[in-house]
Amino acid sequence: MKRCLYCEKEIVGRKDKKYCDDQCRNSYNNQLNTDASDVVRQINYTLRRNRRILEELLPPDGMAKVPAKTMHAAGFDFSFHTHLYTTKAGAVYHYCYEYGYLPIEGDYYLIVKREKKN
Repeated sequence: MKRCLYCEKEIVGRKDKKYCDDQCRNSYNNQLNTDASDVVRQINYTLRRNRRILEELLPPDGMAKVPAKTMHAAGFDFSFHTHLYTTKAGAVYHYCYEYGYLPIEGDYYLIVKREKKN
């Protein structure tokens, strides 16, 4: 006699069946992934917030020089970014998806948007 991995009811049906129904299968798998998904959810939330802040600070002409205190005040978290881009000159841009920022003189950042390549 086999029992459901989630609710422990007796399973009727195929020999290799692990769950009594789809709801138990989904609940069991959601329970397994909860800890990891909470961490991932928080990281994604921070990355999306950073992206939104960069988007709001960027004027339509596509480039802005912004003080770090303005970014901090908006809730920007400098420890989260999706990737880095190093130019031939050695400047390192930090990107949150398609929006990037580069530390420049003083306590300022240059904000840019990467254009889509066709």
